[in-house]
Amino acid sequence: MHMNSLPQHLRSEDRREFERLLDEVLRSAPHRPELAAVGQRLNPAQLRTMAIAASALITAAAAAEYQRYVRIRDELRHPEQAPGAADAAPAEPDPAATDLAAVHGAGAVAVVAVLAPLLSATAAVIFLLIGYILRTLDPGQSFAGTMLTAGWMFGALTVAALLVAAAGLLLTALRNGSSPESRARDAATEEVARARAAWETALLERGILPFLQEALADHPDHTGSEHADPEHQPD
Repeated sequence: MHMNSLPQHLRSEDRREFERLLDEVLRSAPHRPELAAVGQRLNPAQLRTMAIAASALITAAAAAEYQRYVRIRDELRHPEQAPGAADAAPAEPDPAATDLAAVHGAGAVAVVAVLAPLLSATAAVIFLLIGYILRTLDPGQSFAGTMLTAGWMFGALTVAALLVAAAGLLLTALRNGSSPESRARDAATEEVARARAAWETALLERGILPFLQEALADHPDHTGSEHADPEHQPD
């Protein structure tokens, strides 16, 4: 409701964060000795309105931390726009050729990983089915035993192919998860979180709390004068 009155140098997502911090402080005022006068001199709604109106002054107290936070966050969201990103990029082969080779290689591995267990399992079922049918029709026929042996061999090959495919998928996932790009992005995400925490701490300690304390000090409690002894009232 009050968001439009916040200064435009704070982005919309950060204006919401400013209000969230302010509301948390006001909710926790009864547990903060420095804000013990909340509700006696000014109520939380009045203080919130005053803080929103003076938000440019409050946020300026943490301007350095906010600028650093926004810069790091933008670099994470748009790494191609980071200063020096183009100059720092090492010389590489043709991206189209590299990507095409990678796609073809990954595609071949995927096809083999899928087809090998499928084909061996199909062969195992066929040989076992034929072998058991022949043994049922003529128990003394040696060809039935050959078919059954072949079927079990293909069954064992199916199990081995499944294990190899599972191991390959696991290694691929581990390699992708520990790639330099993934580690760099995780580090950048942690840096953004630290920058945001530093901004919020500075905004709270150097901006919001001092403003609320000053606002309460500028509005003394007049409840005592309202209940003065009638005997001391002028005639």
